[in-house]
Amino acid sequence: MTTPHRKPTALRRVLRHEATPGLLLVACAALAIALANSPLQHGWHGLFHAALPFTPVPRLGTAHAWINDGLMALFFFVVGLEIKREVVHGALADPRRRRLPVLAALAGMATPALVYLTLAQGHPGLARGWAIPAATDIAFAMGVLALVGARVPPSIRLFLLTVAVVDDLGAVVVIALFYTQGVAWGWLGGALAVLAALVACNRAGVSRIAPYGLLALALWLCVLHSGVHATVAGVLAALCVPMKLDAHGDSPLLRLEHALVPVNGFFVVPLFGMANAGVELGQMGLEAVFAPLPLAIAGGLFVGKQLGVLAAVLGADRLGIAPRPKGAGPLHIWGMALLCGIGFTMSLFITELAFPGSPLLVEEAKLGILGGSLLSALAGALVLRLAPRPQD
Repeated sequence: MTTPHRKPTALRRVLRHEATPGLLLVACAALAIALANSPLQHGWHGLFHAALPFTPVPRLGTAHAWINDGLMALFFFVVGLEIKREVVHGALADPRRRRLPVLAALAGMATPALVYLTLAQGHPGLARGWAIPAATDIAFAMGVLALVGARVPPSIRLFLLTVAVVDDLGAVVVIALFYTQGVAWGWLGGALAVLAALVACNRAGVSRIAPYGLLALALWLCVLHSGVHATVAGVLAALCVPMKLDAHGDSPLLRLEHALVPVNGFFVVPLFGMANAGVELGQMGLEAVFAPLPLAIAGGLFVGKQLGVLAAVLGADRLGIAPRPKGAGPLHIWGMALLCGIGFTMSLFITELAFPGSPLLVEEAKLGILGGSLLSALAGALVLRLAPRPQD
């Protein structure tokens, strides 16, 4: 007997909608800000920052540490899976197709950093935050793009997604190179040994997921204690998961990605937003909003991102290096470049690494991130709403 086809429920349709993770992230960030400025603020702060009664990993003594150094490693693991899939069989597999988004991503990381350093120049201690406005938030940006709907040609969606993926890879490299403090060589040697075991499993054609999961956990523990940020282990482990398709068109990488993407979008990223987005506005005067740090971050996100991406796309098209996305007009490209300035998740993450001993700078940075990302989202959505509908 065949099972009758069931029409998707309203809840299922909502959960499958591309905008849902981004909207959930926004809702969690708004809730975090509201609670941080309510009579519940002390309890809310203690929930994430108070010492845990028990922790299996002594270095992670608070819920905040578990989220930023533990769950975010899972976030980067999923990012690594997406990067590998795109490189092997996706938009980054064809050198001609990846040329433009890679150029746009590189320019979209360099220009915000330059804008940030220019605006922060002459203010001691702020230079470490140069990478805060460098990366695009995939969930947030794709959520805004989905809300605009039919006015955006498919090529723009694919282009924005590819730029964001390359951005994330660049952010991982930046974290590994510039935010590593005091390497413990014994632990780093252990991490390299575990990584070699992961590569060996891949080479041997191991298709079961369990060995990769256990070795990825071991790699995370070694990297966590090595001085290199633990999230780097997530990407390295993901790159070792086999992508080779079997007779059924399946692979360990695809199975893991299918299982973990919802966990990332509906649990890890929203929880990270709740733990990190709350800024106590009551303790900050108007001068804090216009302080050098938030202005430099907001300028990097809103001005630097759109300038870098626009210059790369239009310059590459004009010079014949790579054509602009198919069916995209000037307003489509400009709107997409604006959406690249949404740097919420990765920007908050790098802020914690850039100013670990400066709570005031972290709070000021959050103001710049929220302001720059919100301005980029609203402006990008408006420009795309004004863009003509793509021709069929």
